[in-house]
Parts: sequence; structure tokens; C-alpha cells
Amino acid sequence: MIALIRSLPSDAAAGHIGHQLIRSGTAVGANYRASCRAKSKADFVSKMGTVEEEADESVYWLEMLVDSQIVARKAVERLLDEGEQLLKIVVASINTARGGSR
Repeated sequence: MIALIRSLPSDAAAGHIGHQLIRSGTAVGANYRASCRAKSKADFVSKMGTVEEEADESVYWLEMLVDSQIVARKAVERLLDEGEQLLKIVVASINTARGGSR
């Protein structure tokens, strides 16, 4: 993610999207780490909900890079796939912790 952001052009649109992407992309790991230290099941679910939101936002910003033709889809295909996989894992973890599905 960081390598991609460093490679973006220096125009205003790429800069804005890159800023949003670095914020949400790094928040995924930071919030997951916080969830590992949750004080209760409810705290875990809450923190993992934030992980889900940040991962989904990261996928959104990657899609915006493609849709705005700042980068080619092929250049971010792996990151998009990884983001979707992480979302599925996080949602499954939340559902397991809740004892059911949502």
C-alpha cells in the first residue's frame, strides 16, 4: 500500500486519494492490533467493526484510483483482492464472536 501511494502522481486528486488511502490502509492493522487486546467480547466486536470499516474504505479508495484513471486496475488488482479477502475474514470473525451471522 505504501509503495503504491509513493508511486502516485503529484496532482491534487492523486494526493487527496493517496492521503485517504494511507490513513485507512494503515488503520486496518492498527485497529486489528487493538482488537487483539480487547477487554471483552463486546470490545473485540467493536474494534473489529472498526477494522471492517477501514478495510472497506481502503477498497473504496483503491477503486477510486482506478475509476479516476490515476492507476490501471492491473496495478492494484492484488491490493483489491487482498482487501476483499480481509473483509471476508473480519466479517467472519465478528460473526463468530457474536455467535451468529448478521
